[in-house]
Amino acid sequence: MSKILVTGGTGYIGSHTVVELLNAGHEAVIIDNLSNSEAAVLDGIEQITGKRPPFYQEDVRNRTAVQGIFTDHPDISAVIHFAAFKAVGESVMKPLAYYGNNLDSTINLLECMLAANVPFFVFSSSCTVYGQPDELPVSESAPIKQAESPYGNTKQMCEDILRNVAAATELQAISLRYFNPVGAHESALIGELPRGVPNNLMPFITQTAIGKREKLTVFGDDYNTPDGSGVRDYIHVVDLAKAHVKACERLIAGDNKKSIEFFNLGTGRGYSVLEVIRAFERVNGVKLNYVIGPRRAGDIEKVYADTSLSNNELGWKAELGLDEMVASAWKWEQRLGS
Repeated sequence: MSKILVTGGTGYIGSHTVVELLNAGHEAVIIDNLSNSEAAVLDGIEQITGKRPPFYQEDVRNRTAVQGIFTDHPDISAVIHFAAFKAVGESVMKPLAYYGNNLDSTINLLECMLAANVPFFVFSSSCTVYGQPDELPVSESAPIKQAESPYGNTKQMCEDILRNVAAATELQAISLRYFNPVGAHESALIGELPRGVPNNLMPFITQTAIGKREKLTVFGDDYNTPDGSGVRDYIHVVDLAKAHVKACERLIAGDNKKSIEFFNLGTGRGYSVLEVIRAFERVNGVKLNYVIGPRRAGDIEKVYADTSLSNNELGWKAELGLDEMVASAWKWEQRLGS
C-alpha cells in the first residue's frame, strides 16, 4: 500500500482516480483549490469507498502549502498531477492565465516533491499534443506538431519540462495522454461538474436532454468521416482512472523502462459526434434536440488512439464501451437535476 498525493483530486478525473486508488488499497492525499470543483465531491468519494482522504484546499502554486503537505505526510510515495486549467477555447481567450497556472503549478510541484525526496510523478497530459495526426490510429511515436491552442501548448511544454528534469535529477515520470474522457461513476455519486456552458460534448448532450440547454449544436457535418461529423476516441472516466493506478504502481515497483514514459489512454476506436448522439438516444430512451452548425475553429477532423503500448507495457486496457459511457453520464445528470 502506498500513499499518493493527488493534485486536483476533487475534479472530474481526479475524484474518480482517488476512488480507484482507495479501491486498490492505496491511500490518497488531495490538494485542490476548488476553482473547478466542489468540496461535496469528498462526500461522494467517502460514500463510494468508506474512506475520506485528507484534503487541503490550497493552490498548487502556493509553495508553502505544498511543502507543508510533504511535511505532514513524509510517507508520500508518488504524485499524480491533475491540477490545471483545461478548456481549449478559454485558453485561446486567456493565454497568460493558462501559461501561468499550468506551468507554474507543475514547476512548483516538481521542486517541492524532489526536495522531499519523492521521485515518482504521473502527469495528466492530452492527445492535443498530437494536433491532427498524419496517420491514424495515432501512436506515442507520432510527431508532436505545433499546438492548436495555448492549452495544448501547456501540455507539450510540461512534457518538455519533465524530460529535462528527469535527465537532470532522480525524477521518474509517466505522462498519460488522454483522449476524450466521458461518463461517470456507476453510483452516480461523482461525475463531471462543468462550470457555465460545457466545453465538452457529453455534458452538453446530457444538459440538453434534461432541459438545461435548449439545443445541441453539432459543429460540422462535412468532414471526411462516415457521417460527416468529427470523430474522437471517447474513454470512460473509470477506465481512465484505473490507468493512473497502474502508472503509480509501475513507477513505485521500478518497472518503468525509462526515466520518462508516455502512454496513450483511449479505446482505440473512434466514434463520430452523431454516433454518440444516436447511442445516447438509444440507450437512455431520450430524444435530443440537436442541429447541424458550421465547423468550429480549432477542431480537428478525426483522432483516435493506438493503445497497444498501454495495453502491452502498462498492463491496462479500456473495458467499458460507449453504451456504459452514455448510460452513466445520463444517470449522473439526472442525479444533479434531482
